[in-house]
Amino acid sequence: MPLVVVVLMLNLFPSLLKQATGIELASNYAIVVALVCGILICCLMNLGQAKTLMHAINTGAQGSMGAIMNTACAVGFGSVVKAVPGFATLTNIALNMPGSILFSEAVAVNLLAGATGSASGGMSIALEALGPKYMAMATQMGMDPGLLHRIASISSGGLDTLPHNGVVLTLLAVSNCTHKESYIDICITTCIIPLVSSLLLALIWGVFI
Repeated sequence: MPLVVVVLMLNLFPSLLKQATGIELASNYAIVVALVCGILICCLMNLGQAKTLMHAINTGAQGSMGAIMNTACAVGFGSVVKAVPGFATLTNIALNMPGSILFSEAVAVNLLAGATGSASGGMSIALEALGPKYMAMATQMGMDPGLLHRIASISSGGLDTLPHNGVVLTLLAVSNCTHKESYIDICITTCIIPLVSSLLLALIWGVFI
């Protein structure tokens, strides 16, 4: 039930609020509101276990700190990557890559997601630095910009789960596993398969669309 409430609040509350009051809620605030509502529902459903409720909340808050720090470090690392001189070289390679701009975008987003260790971090850096140029090239070619958006979104889930990825570190810490024990399975399912799929899709769309 708390998860259902989060999904419903995230999708319905901003539009209802805008219709009722004319206030447009930013996405980051909408996420906070949805999560708070989910937490409140969870607490109300467990009032009969009030003795253990505060302990569970404290344990959850303490456990969240590791995940927050891992993600923050990955995004911070991505900002450093963007500032180094080699980033300009990577940008030039991606923009001057022969073939479809969809394929070059897929390569660029995958590389940046791998460098930052974050799907959202890699995609945001790629779109901020290369988005306007890809958009101009797509407009000149008469290509639907929606294809660029889809390829960027799919490609961000490829090389992002390298060993230094924040989610991977958090998953291994929570499950008490090591990279040696578990990373090969993580790599195949969340790195290699999505990487190959995104590149093939970009290549096919670039040829036939």
